[in-house]
Amino acid sequence: MLARGFRVLGRAIRDEPRIFAFAVGGSVLFGGLVVGSAYVIGHIVGGVIVPAIEDGEINQALLWLGAMAVLAVSVLRVVGIFGRRLGAGYMQFRLQARYRRLVTGRYLDLPLSWHHRHATGTLLSNANSDVEAAWFPIAPLPFAVGTVVMLFGAVGSLFFTDWVLALVGVATFFGLFLINVFYSRRMAPRQARAQFMRGEVSAIAHESFDGALVVKTMGRETEETDRFAGRARELRDALISVGRLRGLFDPLMETLPSLGTLAVLVVGTFRLRSGDISVTDLVSVAFLFTVLAFPVRAIGWVLAELPRSVAGWDRLQHVLTATGEMRYGTISPEKSDTPAKLAFDRVDYAYPAGAETDGDDMINATADEHGPTVLHDISMVVPAGKTVALVGPTGSGKSTIASLAVRLVDPATGTVDIDGHDLRDLTATALAGTAALVAQIPFVFDDSVRANVSLDRPGIDDETVWAALRLAQADDFIRRLPEGLDTMVGERGTSLSGGQRQRLTLARALAGRPRLLVLDDATSAVDPRVEAAILAGLRGGEQPTSILVVAYRRATIALADEVVYVEHGRVVAAGTHHELLTTTPGYADLVTAYERAEAERERDHAYDEEGAVTA
Repeated sequence: MLARGFRVLGRAIRDEPRIFAFAVGGSVLFGGLVVGSAYVIGHIVGGVIVPAIEDGEINQALLWLGAMAVLAVSVLRVVGIFGRRLGAGYMQFRLQARYRRLVTGRYLDLPLSWHHRHATGTLLSNANSDVEAAWFPIAPLPFAVGTVVMLFGAVGSLFFTDWVLALVGVATFFGLFLINVFYSRRMAPRQARAQFMRGEVSAIAHESFDGALVVKTMGRETEETDRFAGRARELRDALISVGRLRGLFDPLMETLPSLGTLAVLVVGTFRLRSGDISVTDLVSVAFLFTVLAFPVRAIGWVLAELPRSVAGWDRLQHVLTATGEMRYGTISPEKSDTPAKLAFDRVDYAYPAGAETDGDDMINATADEHGPTVLHDISMVVPAGKTVALVGPTGSGKSTIASLAVRLVDPATGTVDIDGHDLRDLTATALAGTAALVAQIPFVFDDSVRANVSLDRPGIDDETVWAALRLAQADDFIRRLPEGLDTMVGERGTSLSGGQRQRLTLARALAGRPRLLVLDDATSAVDPRVEAAILAGLRGGEQPTSILVVAYRRATIALADEVVYVEHGRVVAAGTHHELLTTTPGYADLVTAYERAEAERERDHAYDEEGAVTA
């Protein structure tokens, strides 16, 4: 544990060498003056106070000289303390900020399959409490390093003064070391458990808050409270275990230097009577032990926090060393205003083992190392400027195809091309500027309408925002909002209906003028008439684009130039809507079922005046 902890501290020093050197310089200055002050006090007692008691007269010159010496030492000690604390705090907060950025950046680099295997609350804990835990020992570290220098100076001074008293000091310091070794070995598993439980509590809390609608509508408030309370109790017990051990350790660390001082006084008295040391020597050594009691604890603070630091660092490394990030290519085609052509060529896809997909493809990939294959030999084309509807039963692979189209995931075999370029060969900027995905579940930031549409992307002004809103059939309800584009929509867009959120996220995608637009059932919460108007506007508007739409409604499917029907991860048929109705029974049954469900929903008046689903 000590070796692993020192490696973590070494990493911190390599990351911030200059600030660490500054902080250690202040600590060494303080430590050297602590040793020096002991001898200043010793000489004042032996050279000024004792003679004054013996002679009955105070030497004013020596008294003032001693006072100035004490004042000078005190002022320099303050300078050392200031430098040490300023440097240590600056170093600690810089490291925390850097590693929060590294962890967050790593989250963005890792593929969705990795995120599916990790709870959001745990990831939040990694970026927050684990970062703080990893660098918590940095605050006392410069003090501890300065204390080590001070201890060597103190031991040297003790041997220079009297070897017997020096042995008492060595025994005291060796006892402190043994106590720390004992403490570290027993604290390590306790701190690791506490850090793990912090992540568990955070994960359950996030899940409960995120699923508040389900919890409340299903009447599961008591059960969720009990589930959270159980983990909270386990965290409480883990922290109590840590606190109980620290409660034993801290008094020992504080008591041992005091016992050393007492031993010095006892042994020193005998040495003084035998004439082996002077009063000045005894006072200096005793005072040195007294002032060393607090600085020596700095070493204990560092060693006490090493198990927690190692636990936090290990959890950070799980993120920072995770593999599977999506590497981009170097091709960046010239910008074009013409629609893009999308082509799938013999694509297979298997989710990694342990991954869980969202939405349409709810598959637990635990069958083997690579998980089950969910797409088989997919070949299809979205011609430039055309609309292709992707239709199939739940779990057939539609959402996975949509994810492949914008390279949220990569195929296991085969290629996905845009204008003849494999998506894996394009730069991240080129891909983001060419294709855009609008998911079924819209995500809206807790910000203004303007910020949600523009995302602060260069070149997207208010005119572009309004044009995108018009295409998404969202401009009317935005104009009626209290502050228009400046209206704050609340966390996840809570002030908007489901249909309004979908149209807002569609406008966000359109504002970037994509040449390929992938709609993964992105208008399911709006009135079919509004959806038809949106698709008609996209097909014949001023912003031509190719469209791949995961569709359920017959009216939407009928607007497509071509329909691709998938079952069990395979393309079963492709053609126009009317062709598939007559040639593919499974397609005809599915579309008819969708039509009946939609008719029932319209009959029950499930849409409000804004064209959004209300029930």
